[in-house]
Amino acid sequence: MFKLVRNGAIGATLVGGGGYLAFGSFQAYAAEHDLTRVGQGKPVVVQIHDPQCPTCTALQKQTRKAFKQFGECDLVYLIADITTPDGRAFAVRHGVGNVTLLLFDGGGALHQTVQGLHDSDELDAIFKAHHGAVTRS
Repeated sequence: MFKLVRNGAIGATLVGGGGYLAFGSFQAYAAEHDLTRVGQGKPVVVQIHDPQCPTCTALQKQTRKAFKQFGECDLVYLIADITTPDGRAFAVRHGVGNVTLLLFDGGGALHQTVQGLHDSDELDAIFKAHHGAVTRS
């Protein structure tokens, strides 16, 4: 009987922990795709992204690598997924296609458009310059 209760408790803990992690992962995904965060006081980099595009995925990997030195307080990374209505509308509104990064100031003004695949070192320099420019303004 005790073995059954113990196994049940272990199973419940594992299921609960897995659910908690999945919920946390969903929250992070939702926050990263929340384009209403542009213009909310923090400088933002938005990647125009198609998850089916290998070049977009490579750019995302390089962008995330370059972003490791920044905290959410410094620079926000968002994704405009063009396979969703909101992401597609965002890309159309700014007249760009996938494999593009849009750099905004804290007020939502577009400062720079970076098109094409760049490595993390190039992006690091671009993001540092952007962060420095928008924090001095």
